[in-house]
Amino acid sequence: MFLGFYLNLNGLCLVPAVKLSGSEVINLGHKSTAWEPLMHISANLSSVSSITSHFEFRTLDPEGIVFYGDTKEGRDWFVLSLRDGIPEVQIGKANVLVSVKGGPKLNDGVWHHLELRSEGKYVVVEINNKVELVVGMESDQTDDVLTGKIRLALGGMLVDQKRLMHRFDPEMDACIRAGSWLNLSALWDTESNWKPSQCFPEIKKGSYFPGSGLVLFNTSDLPGVETEERGVTIEVFGSWHGTLLSLQSLDFQYLLPSDKEKENRALSVELKEESGSSDTADSTKLTLTLLRHSLLVNGDTELQNENIDFLSRWTEGMSLAFGGVPGEPKDSPSVHRLQGCLETILIQGQDIDLDQAFFKHTSISSHSCPAKAVNELTES
Repeated sequence: MFLGFYLNLNGLCLVPAVKLSGSEVINLGHKSTAWEPLMHISANLSSVSSITSHFEFRTLDPEGIVFYGDTKEGRDWFVLSLRDGIPEVQIGKANVLVSVKGGPKLNDGVWHHLELRSEGKYVVVEINNKVELVVGMESDQTDDVLTGKIRLALGGMLVDQKRLMHRFDPEMDACIRAGSWLNLSALWDTESNWKPSQCFPEIKKGSYFPGSGLVLFNTSDLPGVETEERGVTIEVFGSWHGTLLSLQSLDFQYLLPSDKEKENRALSVELKEESGSSDTADSTKLTLTLLRHSLLVNGDTELQNENIDFLSRWTEGMSLAFGGVPGEPKDSPSVHRLQGCLETILIQGQDIDLDQAFFKHTSISSHSCPAKAVNELTES
């Protein structure tokens, strides 16, 4: 990794410009914007000996951008993504759009070898040394002679996503290693505020909170109230410590768990740090149920207030945070920072994807947790 500097003329200060070798272990899951690439590179086509790239790829995420490339300043482009865990290639060339999906599911948490290459009118995708996708296209407006520059990007696109034939959720919680990109030896440009994130040697399903950020939902965007008698149920499986969740509206705040001293609206719950997955007897399960005028934890009434209509507020929209308290100062006590693995989050029985939140801290992994305790790990 190389750390250089460029001048920010607006602020009249030096801002670090991070450059990275494409052959390093790269975590795609920790970037600040959804569609912009984590890293990108460009080269003159005259210096490229082979339109071939290969790399190893690992994820448990079913959907997101993996790899992008273009020529002619983005007029001709392609993108490799996952949808339902299955590779999908979309190509835009002249006035033609093509989308092809196929091959094995790759979101199984093991390393796969991928190769993408251009063969004239065709783009070939090889997975684990087997050709899985061959995408061909031709138009009387296309030019098969490649000139000018070629641009590559990881984890995002360099053209407007509105040009896609099929839109998808771009965030990709994945790791790439041992990359070879058109035989280029130059370093890649990254986000100016990029910080390298660890790729754990072994992973398991879940959402990992390292203790430095939270995820925010608006409850009006989540599954709603089915009947008043059943209310709204939030179920969480996993192993954690710190503030699991908080609910906030203009005049109400609820923390789980919190200090008993924070008025009578707050709740204190003793949680055990346990390991294991949600299908074992050792897994921690916590259920929060919202009824019209009360909140229940694991079936026991912990809070009751006839002046607050929790179900109406859920429908109208409250802030639901996992991992901490919104607006909490950075120097506040660390007890409010969730650390651990939330293996499953269910609301009204529906699995909740953290990538659907309107805010997610860059430190949080949406679909993967370390399979071992963090203090036992070393970087892969």
